[in-house]
Amino acid sequence: MDANANQQQLDRLLALFHPSAQSLGRCTLVKSEEMPASYRPLLDHQEHMTVAVEAFHESLVSVQVLATHITPTHYAREILLRRQTDQVVVQYGIMRVSLGCLNPEVRGEIESQRRPLGRILVRHNVLRTIHVHGLWRVEPAAELCRHFGLDRPQTTYGRTAGIDLDGTPSVEVLEIVTPL
Repeated sequence: MDANANQQQLDRLLALFHPSAQSLGRCTLVKSEEMPASYRPLLDHQEHMTVAVEAFHESLVSVQVLATHITPTHYAREILLRRQTDQVVVQYGIMRVSLGCLNPEVRGEIESQRRPLGRILVRHNVLRTIHVHGLWRVEPAAELCRHFGLDRPQTTYGRTAGIDLDGTPSVEVLEIVTPL
C-alpha cells in the first residue's frame, strides 16, 4: 500500500469516531527501522494484536468498547484493550468489519462486545490473513493521553492493517499501543 492509500485508510477509520484525524493525535507514517526496537515485536508482524499484546505483557487482555458505529453492511468499534492482571490500558484501537463475511455465530460474538476481535477469530478458527498496511509514529492529543493515563503526550506507535477472512478482505484496523 502506498503512503496516500495508508493515509486514506487511517483517515477513514478515524472519521468513524473522531471529528478530525488530529483530534486523536498526529500520526506520521514510518518504516519499521524508524521505530524503536521495543515496538517492533508489538506492531511489525502478521499476527493478531491481541496475541502480540498478551505475549508482550504476559497477561490476557479484556476489551472495553468506547463506541460503536453500525450500518447495514459494517460493524465498527472504538476500543481499549486492558491487561486482566491490573486493568492497565495497553492498546487503543478501531476496527471495522464487513458483516457479510461473518457467519452468524462469529457476528453475534463480535456484536456482544465481550471479547477482542483477534480472540474471537482464533476461537472460531476463522481462516484469516493479516496484512500490515502502515506503521505510524503517534503524538497523542488530549483524548488519547487520557485513555493511556498520560499526564503529558509521549510518543508511541501504531499500525493500520487489513484482515482477510476466508480469503476475502473483510476487516480494517487501527491499533496504537500505550507508550512503552
